Order: sequence, then C-alpha cells, then structure tokens
Amino acid sequence: MSEMLLPIVGCRLRPAIIAGRPAATGPPFPAPAGARRVPLHFRLAAASPYPRAVPDSSDLTPDQSRAAARLLRGPVAPVLGLARLFADHGHELALVGGMVRDVFLRRQRPDREYDLATDARPEQVRQITARWADKVWETGIAFGTVGLRKGDLICEITTYRSDEYRPDSRKPGVTYGRSLEADLARRDFTVNAMAARLPSLELVDPFGGMRDLRARVLRTPGKPEDSFNDDALRMLRAARFAAQLGFSVVPEVQAAMTAMAGRLSVVSAERISAELTKLLCSPGPGGPVRGISVLVDTGVADQVLPEVPRLRLERDEHFRHKDVYQHTLTVLARTTILEPAYGLENDLVVRLAALLHDIGKPKTRRVLPDGRVTFHHHEAVGKAMAAERLTALRFPSAVVSDVSELVALHLRFHGYGDGAWTASAVRRYVHDAGPLLTRLHVLTRADCTTRNKAKAQRLERAYDDLERRIAVLSAQEELDKIRPDLNGDDIMEILGVPQGPTVGKARQHLLELRMEHGPLGRERAIHELLLWAAAEGLDVPEPPSESDGD
Repeated sequence: MSEMLLPIVGCRLRPAIIAGRPAATGPPFPAPAGARRVPLHFRLAAASPYPRAVPDSSDLTPDQSRAAARLLRGPVAPVLGLARLFADHGHELALVGGMVRDVFLRRQRPDREYDLATDARPEQVRQITARWADKVWETGIAFGTVGLRKGDLICEITTYRSDEYRPDSRKPGVTYGRSLEADLARRDFTVNAMAARLPSLELVDPFGGMRDLRARVLRTPGKPEDSFNDDALRMLRAARFAAQLGFSVVPEVQAAMTAMAGRLSVVSAERISAELTKLLCSPGPGGPVRGISVLVDTGVADQVLPEVPRLRLERDEHFRHKDVYQHTLTVLARTTILEPAYGLENDLVVRLAALLHDIGKPKTRRVLPDGRVTFHHHEAVGKAMAAERLTALRFPSAVVSDVSELVALHLRFHGYGDGAWTASAVRRYVHDAGPLLTRLHVLTRADCTTRNKAKAQRLERAYDDLERRIAVLSAQEELDKIRPDLNGDDIMEILGVPQGPTVGKARQHLLELRMEHGPLGRERAIHELLLWAAAEGLDVPEPPSESDGD
C-alpha cells in the first residue's frame, strides 16, 4: 500500500522561485483503483493563530491513513515504548519536525535523533522519563525542551508552545499550550508542520503539508509576514530547505522574504552561519546553487552575504558568462561535482571558496582604453574581503583562514601555460598551498568554465600535466614535507646566534633555496648559510671555497 504515497523522489529539478501561484493539487495520496472518490473537505484549523483553509489529514481515505501509518512505523519504532510511558501517565506524545517530512520523502537520516512534542510540562517530562533515560539534560528547559539519551538514541521533548519574538529580540518568549495543532501552527513551513501521534501513528496535518510535499513547494502555515516576524531566521531556512529538498518557494513567501530581509539584523551571526553551512553542504550540484539563488533573488543575501549579489554588476573580462555572479554559480556547481574525485564530500571550505573566489572583482574593476575590462589583483583583495565577511559571520577561525587562502591562490595555475613552469615553480605551488592542495585542485578545475571547447580541453590537459608533475616530484622529494636542509638548532649552532629574528630569516632563505633547487644536502646548505650571513653583515666564520673538502 505504500506505493499510494508520494511519488516524489527523482522528480526533475524545479525552479527555486515560483513566478506565479501553483495550480491547485489533488489529495496528497492518490485513491486506490476502483475506490469511491472522496470529496475534499476544507476546514479552518481553529487552534492556529493564522487560520487558513487547507486540506486536512482527516481528508485521507482509511486506506491512505493506514499506508501512512505503515511508513511511519519503522522510523518511530525506537520511541514507541517512550510514547506508551507518556500515555500511561495521561499525556500525549507526538513525533514532529523533519523526520515526519522525510518519511514521506523517503529520505534516509543518518542520526537517531527525535524531535517530540507533548502536553506535559517540562517538570512532568523529567518525572515520566526519570527511569527510562540513561541521561537527561536541561539546556533548553527555559524554552520547554528536555533532552534525553537512551543508548545511542537522542530525544528532545518540547512542551506544546507558541513562540513570539519581539522586534528587537533574538530570543523568543514562550507560552505553553495544550494543543498539538496550535503547536504545529508555529512551525516554519507546512511541510515541517506535520506530526505523528504516538503510539497510534495517526498523521496530523492541519496546514496542508502533504499537499505541499507533493507539489514540492515551501509555504508557511499562516501569513509568511507573521512567521518571519516571529523568527527572521526562517527566511534563511527557506533557502536552505530549497537547497536540501529541491523545493520551490511560493510567491507569497518570496515577497515576504524581500520585504522583511532587514529583520535578519536581530538574528545572531552564529545562527546565520549555521544555516549557510547547511545550505552550502546540501547535495550538489543543484542544491547549493538553488539555495544561493533564493537568497540573492529575494534580497536576503544583501543582508548576510552582500558581496555575492554585487557580482551581478560585474561582467566577466573574457565575456564567457552573462556576469561574474553566473560564473560564480557555475564554479560552485562544478565544485560539488569534482569533490568525490579528490576524496572530498560536501566540503564547506571548498564550497565557500567557490562562492567567494571572485568577490574582489567589483573593487578592482577597470575599463581599459580599448574597452576591455580587467580585475587585476582581485584575488588579493578578495582574500581580505572573504576573511572579513566570514569572521563577521563567526565561522571558525580555521575555516576563515583556509577559505581566504584558497581565494588568494585560485589564480596561481593560470600562469602555468603549456607546462612552462620549472620544477622550482611546481614546488612553490605545492608549498604555498600546503594542506589546502587537494581543495585548490578542486577549486582551480572548477574555475575553468570557458565555453570554448578547445580551450577547455587545453586547460584540462595543462592541469592534468601539473598534477602529474606534482605526483612525480612528491614521490622524489616528499613535497608536502618540504623543509630547509638545516633546522633552527643547526642555524643557531653554526652562526653562534641566539633564538630570534635572525634565525627565522636564515631559515626562510634556506627554504627559498630548497624550493628553487631541490634538496641541497647539509654541506651545501651550510655553505649557503654562511654566504647569506656574510651578506647580512653577521660576524661569522668565512665560508669555505667551492673546492674545500676535496
């Protein structure tokens, strides 16, 4: 009977933004062959603060309800015992949120984490679960949430509530309720405003979530303006779910995002960066591009990543794309495709670098007398801009450092030509990339987006050649471990100097020689060190002549 459920997985990619109101859809489940046609009934969800007429889950046929219960039974089996425990104490328990949605989308979830809702107050939840749980935590108890762990099972149980954010506040005011339907009314989108009562497995869908799952659209349970005023982060969540699920944003939600984007000023940087991370790490190649497109098209990106929409003003200097923004989306998509070949998967650093690699172009744009446009040194300017933006968004310092360094390095390959680099230039490329070399390979290849097939093949062959030369030199010299032939202790002993800036300068000089000539050997390294020290005016022994030691 499960074949009566949503035939969603595998549908073609839909526009992220719907230009007009979607056509009315039928019941969320098709009726069995030969069954009597059941008319759709509409009712107002009385408990909702934003009433609207939608098909309710009560409009499912008995066969469809049983099919839904069968799909739910497997995923919820680990918490059915907990649900019976609540029932024995006279309280309700329901599975809510993304797991209900994902059951009908046939999406596999790697975790064993359950979002549950109940009419029991937090202190009652603690009493009911005291002997059931291995561990209880109360980090979110001020918001009505009690966390539980039993084995590898994680549950967060939240009392029915309604959240309301003051215009100048980052934290919600919480009011407890007694109705599951009222609790669902506060959810961000209809597809997330469904629940399964436990242990009965009754599907509760007062806002047409099943309808919108089948239509693959994102719609709020009530007026989108009220929803975004309650929590402005939902605008970013719309883009994130569009990226992760391949859904489209309905026009009224899009319009509200545009009108209320400034409301994001009250949302913490940490919450914003968390949503951007999930968006960029969504399945590619369509996912991240779709999510970024939603942010840019609605004006939300102007509030959180203003450097990206500004790229629409800059035409690519090679006239390969409509503008630099479209080129950026192409690079982002190509990055997701190339990752697996380099042992990467949903890599945040390389995807952020792809998104930000050209943000220095608007500031460096110059028009030459012949009409050509240049963006000289945009990689250096972009490095500083990327570091500033990611720091403001409170990304981890390692992410900030790695992304900004990739932005700085993303043009280095374009001097390679037809393999004219010397061995020393290859060593320097590897050394400067350091642990980012694999990601630099991905970003550089993704950035080669010319529509000229002959040129594209030439660039691909050139980078193949560079990677081959890197592999050969690595096997010979362990390029990833390039060090000067003398360490700091050697330098201090030979020059008779204490630890300090002189040792660092000497070490850098020997490193440059190592990059240029390959391994020097200890004797030649000492000779070169003494020559350098003499040139620096240090009081050191006279370096031996080239014939000394014969």
